[in-house]
Amino acid sequence: MTTIPVALGARSYEVAIAAGALDEAGTRLAAYAPRGRLIVVTDETVAAAWLPAFAAALDAAAIAHLPIVLPPGEASKSWAVLETLVDRLLDLGVERSDHVVALGGGVIGDLVGFACSIVKRGCGFVQVPTTLLAQVDSSVGGKTAINTRAGKNLVGSFHQPAHVLIDPLVLETLPPRELAAGYAEVVKYGLIDDALFFDWLEANGGALLAGDIRLRAHAIAHSVAAKARIVAADERETAGVRALLNLGHTFGHALEAETGFSNRLLHGEAVACGMALAFRFSAERGLCDPADAERVARHLAAAGLPTTMAAAGVEAGGDVLVAHMAHDKKRTGGRLPFLLARGIGGTFVASDVDLGDVVAFLDAERAACPTA
Repeated sequence: MTTIPVALGARSYEVAIAAGALDEAGTRLAAYAPRGRLIVVTDETVAAAWLPAFAAALDAAAIAHLPIVLPPGEASKSWAVLETLVDRLLDLGVERSDHVVALGGGVIGDLVGFACSIVKRGCGFVQVPTTLLAQVDSSVGGKTAINTRAGKNLVGSFHQPAHVLIDPLVLETLPPRELAAGYAEVVKYGLIDDALFFDWLEANGGALLAGDIRLRAHAIAHSVAAKARIVAADERETAGVRALLNLGHTFGHALEAETGFSNRLLHGEAVACGMALAFRFSAERGLCDPADAERVARHLAAAGLPTTMAAAGVEAGGDVLVAHMAHDKKRTGGRLPFLLARGIGGTFVASDVDLGDVVAFLDAERAACPTA
């Protein structure tokens, strides 16, 4: 068992990582079931794969479990599904002292976290992430949200979980495309400020994706420790440190918006393409060596991830994509900060980017790699 603290004073919690942790969920989560029961929210896909094992673990600890099963996919991060979830929680008599379990990927974690932040003006929740993306990123840090017509994650709250329980073995049922999408977020930690970790991923990423559990556990723990450190330094993204975690997301969210927040382009795929674009834009501005941008794109492509707009299935021009960026929640004072890089491990926040330059860059990218 690897235990990583997220140091946030009264809101501190631990992230526990161990192969086989799901089988011990009843013992490990008993402290969060003061009434001898846990409401477990999941989606149809995860319910088929892992709800029976999770329920059996709770049964073994004499913890009653009340399941709520929602539709899978990004479309569930919506007002309609949020309302359905809140109504179900209230129907089940949720109290402020209760903890709701989010058993699933980033969509379930975001949705459950947001619902728990508002129902009864706030109740507790526990994250049990079942995708690589959720294990290394969205389950840690307390960002919760739903999507709206205007953009991704624009309505939400900061609401920290009480505990995060991660079992790398659950990734064995994850489709290769979903696994690769999560891997993009692992790569992000190397690109932000840890060039040695990126070196390690270049050497071990292929085996990790192929199923090596030891490498997966190491990458998860390293990523969680990196995020915990950043979140502890800047919980609500007010000091500029946590903003580094958005590498690839400004470009990526625009790509997601253009593809309708659908399975046409998974979040991790959009982030991968966004990171490749951020490095090429940085190279164009003379901030980093073009060889670094090529190295980043090469590694992401080797993992099966898109690194160009064409590969992401996006045909829109730069003006359309920048219009999507206008709804970015990081925009302040009419300016949109961009995460750029001075090299691998040298990400920084740039607040002086002219959006006209971004339009021109994206148009050039489109022309260089047409989708047709």
